[in-house]
Amino acid sequence: MVFVRLQSPSMFAPLLVLSLLARTARAACACGYSVNSTSSLPNAIFTELFESDFLHLDNISTNGGWIAQVYNVSAVDARGPFGKSASLANVVTNPVSNKTDWAGPGQKGGDPGLQLWVRANVEEGMIGMGEIATQRRDILYGSIRVGMKISNIAGTCGAFFWVSQINTPQLREAISHCFVIQYFNNSQEIDVEFLSRDFVANNNSVNLVVQSPASQSAGHNAAGTPGYHVIPLPFVPDDGYHEYRFDWLSDQISFYADGSWLANMDVSIPNSPGALFLNHWSNGDPNWSGGPPASDAVMTVSYVKAYFNTSDESRNNQYAQACIGQATSQICLIPDQTSAPDPTASNGNTSGNTFFFTQQPNMTVNQTLYPGGTIGESSSGVEVSVVIILSSALIILFTVMLI
Repeated sequence: MVFVRLQSPSMFAPLLVLSLLARTARAACACGYSVNSTSSLPNAIFTELFESDFLHLDNISTNGGWIAQVYNVSAVDARGPFGKSASLANVVTNPVSNKTDWAGPGQKGGDPGLQLWVRANVEEGMIGMGEIATQRRDILYGSIRVGMKISNIAGTCGAFFWVSQINTPQLREAISHCFVIQYFNNSQEIDVEFLSRDFVANNNSVNLVVQSPASQSAGHNAAGTPGYHVIPLPFVPDDGYHEYRFDWLSDQISFYADGSWLANMDVSIPNSPGALFLNHWSNGDPNWSGGPPASDAVMTVSYVKAYFNTSDESRNNQYAQACIGQATSQICLIPDQTSAPDPTASNGNTSGNTFFFTQQPNMTVNQTLYPGGTIGESSSGVEVSVVIILSSALIILFTVMLI
């Protein structure tokens, strides 16, 4: 909030205040977030923002906009020798010790960030795992970016993915109790997956998958379909943190690592809303995750940055009201992360310090924010209205003073 105090008002005072208030009311990003300059093609503009700074998040249960998953899946349903057991104990926040730092060990020791664990011990035929999902299930197209460090213990699958949600009464009831039973449309899914057993000398790769009706009919096996690519990486994913990203448009999905393009897919592009998930699991399948791991294994996430469009009509109406005149000057360019965002590097306070719109002034007007880390308090469509009301009041005040 900007306050202006004038000791002796002059005829120019109303113009000064009008200018300041106009800039505040027309906030920097009121018309959305762009993956590149709006003056160059191709470009995409997304109206919604969801950012999580796990280096500074203390409690994912009460903050952050995420739901830690709790469920058991039998070996048959998990399609492996073992079942899977997702529990709260395997989702652990471990922020940096000093809130003003972006580097150093976590408060619980080890790498800082959100930890998703896979357990070595098999209990009742199931392997313990960690998984979280966004509370929002209206994500429809977007640019999704995740900073994370993969486990160096063979026998796990670490992933982040978007999946279309089947909107059923059972799902809505599950959400109200802070966990989600797996109600997915498995033919509408975008996956970025890492198999820790693949991380050997000269073979560090990522599995990029777009699940489709073809993969579903093949027993959820995308291999052999146009929606499956195994891409070699120029770095070792378990040596440090890196950013993995996909840009999902209506006609194409593009994948990146540390800002470098990996692949495009343009077949069976999902076209329905859904949610974002991160998980770390094993079911003992020798053809995929392998495992169980020889010892407890952890995947650590430093951030999630999602810029997307929404299927929520009320949110789209709020956007239309906030984006006055559809001005390109109110569209913010999303910075590309072109180097490893590693808080454990020798210059971690520089390399780990990445850009968040939610940590800048006046760049999240009309956005739904969540408390946690250094992210601001909850807000939804309020800021613009308050500024406009204050603008009108101050204009009337200065007019009276000049009469």
